[in-house]
Formats: sequence, C-alpha cells, structure tokens
Amino acid sequence: MKFNRATFSIVNLHDEDTEDKAYWLSKSPRDRLVALEYLRQVMYGYDPNTTRLQRVFEIAKFPSS
Repeated sequence: MKFNRATFSIVNLHDEDTEDKAYWLSKSPRDRLVALEYLRQVMYGYDPNTTRLQRVFEIAKFPSS
C-alpha cells in the first residue's frame, strides 16, 4: 500500500480553521450530534446494533418475620 501525500495536509492546530468552523456551523445541531456519535463509536469501537446490556438475574431471599 502506497501513502498518497496529496490526500493529507499539515496544519497548525493553534490557527483558527475558518473552513471547518463554517462547515460545522452550517449544519443543524442534530447533524453535529450524529457526526459526534459516529466519531465516538469509531474511537471506542462501540457498535450499538450488536452491543446490548447484560442481563443479570439474582434471587434474593429475605428473612421471614
């Protein structure tokens, strides 16, 4: 696999990136949250379609009075 340098650019993270800011401000709050959830799932490897809560059953016996 060959690395394509034309696809990436190096930027200073301390400079204000007006293109990205304008892009995200043009999106609705719902679209921003959907994108945020997608990034969270990618970062932490969470798939809501396959991950479910674990079912735990416990029988507790209370003393009779």
